[in-house]
Amino acid sequence: MADNTQKMSYHAGEAKGQAQEKASNLMDRADNAAQSAKESVQEAGQQVREKSQGAVEGVKNATGMNK
Repeated sequence: MADNTQKMSYHAGEAKGQAQEKASNLMDRADNAAQSAKESVQEAGQQVREKSQGAVEGVKNATGMNK
């Protein structure tokens, strides 16, 4: 009887360890996805700033304000 209880306890611990490992992997993947999204947004923002600055310079040149 004690042997059976030990086996059940072992299997429960094994299942718990596997669940923790899976959860850790999911968290890592979510963190990587969030970091990637953040970098993409930052890059897009930089591109918008550069295009806006180019547009401002174009308006200044067209209106003679850049002389």
